Amino acid sequence: MRWLLLFAILGGCSSSTKHDDGPTVPPQPQAHDAAAVSPTQPTSKVYLSTPQGDLAVTVEIAASSAKIERGLMFREHLPPDDGMLFLMKDERKWPFWMHNTLIPLDMIFIAKDLTIAGIVENAEPRTDSLREVNAPSLYVLEVNGGYCAAHKVAAGAKVRFEGVPQH
Repeated sequence: MRWLLLFAILGGCSSSTKHDDGPTVPPQPQAHDAAAVSPTQPTSKVYLSTPQGDLAVTVEIAASSAKIERGLMFREHLPPDDGMLFLMKDERKWPFWMHNTLIPLDMIFIAKDLTIAGIVENAEPRTDSLREVNAPSLYVLEVNGGYCAAHKVAAGAKVRFEGVPQH
């Protein structure tokens, strides 16, 4: 019964507008490995403003219902400056869980105006507890647990996208 309730809640995260975002695009190699970057494969990035300057996170995009529901489940590793950006259907309070997620994550909830609405830090893996912030968001960026503390990423900071599809 609990599983059905959680599935119903997470099903609410899926968009009623069909996104044709194709397969999930894995993060591309960092710029310092220019030989490995293919000019035909665009790289999506999220830039986070911090007191030390802007940080670039190379992201996979999750826009379809199936990709949003799967997220980073079953991953055993996430490179240090990579993440997944969820493009939600509308701006509201979005609950996330860590069911079948094997690594701790920081969840950065981003408002429509591209400011950080709130952060859930070091979400414990393999749990069904719902995590959310007390503010609406249109995007959610997941990065490795501890990333926000290590880089002083904070609520209210500005965010910028590069190569992220409009929705």
